[in-house]
Amino acid sequence: MAEPLPRRAFAAGIAALVLLTSVSFAQSRETYKLRLSPVSMDAAMKVNIAGSGSGSAVLTGNKLTVNATFDGLLSPATTAQIHRGSATGVRGPVILDLKVSSALSGSVTGTFDLAADQLESLRKGRLYVQIASEKAPDGNLWGWLLQ
Repeated sequence: MAEPLPRRAFAAGIAALVLLTSVSFAQSRETYKLRLSPVSMDAAMKVNIAGSGSGSAVLTGNKLTVNATFDGLLSPATTAQIHRGSATGVRGPVILDLKVSSALSGSVTGTFDLAADQLESLRKGRLYVQIASEKAPDGNLWGWLLQ
């Protein structure tokens, strides 16, 4: 004997709601802002660094997509990386490599699947982008990924 129509419709409705909720939860997006500015590590380095930039990073699930632009460098960019500090404002080691234009101005991009510890660091404001240049190989522009 067939189940009454209202009961089947109710069950189908609940199943659809659960599916939609799980899809929307899995695709939640978090946006992080990025402001790139020069940070000299000593007085001698000040003459080699200049420029500025901005961008954003979007986290969807565990996938992070970084897009930024920069200009005003005194020498061409050589590398761009994401570093992890022990706290916001504290330098740390490289964890991811970004693509960067080898020029005085250009773009920085990258897409990564983050591990659980990297997600935690991102959400706690411990990740930053660092662009190095020919005259400033230890870092020309830095910017923390913050909400």
